[in-house]
Amino acid sequence: MHARLMTTALLALFLSAGMAQAQDKGSLTPQPLPPLASPDDPATPARELFARKLLPAALPLEVIGSYSKGCIAGAQQMPINGDTWQVMRLSRNRNWGHPALIALLKRLSAKAHKDAGWPGILVGDIGQPRGGPALSGHASHQIGLDADIWLTPMPAHRLSRNDREEMSAVMMVRPDRLDIDPRVFTSSHLAVIRDAAREPSVQRIFVNAAIKKALCRQAKGDRSWLSKVRPWWGHDYHFHIRMRCPEGASECQGQKDQEGGDGCGDLGYWFSNAVLHPPPPKEPPKPVQPTTMAQLPPACRAVLDAPDAKP
Repeated sequence: MHARLMTTALLALFLSAGMAQAQDKGSLTPQPLPPLASPDDPATPARELFARKLLPAALPLEVIGSYSKGCIAGAQQMPINGDTWQVMRLSRNRNWGHPALIALLKRLSAKAHKDAGWPGILVGDIGQPRGGPALSGHASHQIGLDADIWLTPMPAHRLSRNDREEMSAVMMVRPDRLDIDPRVFTSSHLAVIRDAAREPSVQRIFVNAAIKKALCRQAKGDRSWLSKVRPWWGHDYHFHIRMRCPEGASECQGQKDQEGGDGCGDLGYWFSNAVLHPPPPKEPPKPVQPTTMAQLPPACRAVLDAPDAKP
């Protein structure tokens, strides 16, 4: 496929999937979703069903399917406050994940405090109580192994509920999109991302291409961790951690490790005019049809139908 057509296609897919951006505000008074008229209709989008589950399934821990088409049983909730972390956008109820991911985020928060001098980290979206597709935002984050970390350091005080819904993350990229904004992106950001990448269970970290460019320029000594850090659209305000499938998780469909060294020599594509200033499509992109339960692994039906775990 021609590079420009490829870019347009990827952008269409990216935009149609939506992004729960770090700066998107939440709600202080989230309203319960109304009952579905036909929840058993095979055409009902899976996102409508999973979004109505407010607690995990009362089933043993199991990761089922892929990052963008799956679910999780036995998810654990990230506590909204810790000595070195605070959870944002509580109205989304997306602070649920695999226990190993929750433990990783707690470790990373302590390292951010020690290595970068941050009071701690602000945790964005992890996943829904039973994973699965969400009503808005991410196409991935479906199996409890993805998490967003704000690139804004945690303040040294406890945020109010209003702060967590209304506060905006800080943009790290220059307006021309060619590099980071040096007024806000510092060596402390490198330290936090490096700490995350050095976790053996972390397989990928997604950042804006300008942030990857800055990391390549600033990293000293052992640069092997850079191979896990990859550019992707939408990560101007936060970075995205993706864990590999846990050992023994036979139903988890993971990804291959990145190849091609540290990834610092092939960033040109991301700064091309076709990517930074893509022409409008000649025809409006066709909307992507929402995923149905039939398109998810069959075991996700049992996860969806299981009784709630005890709070």
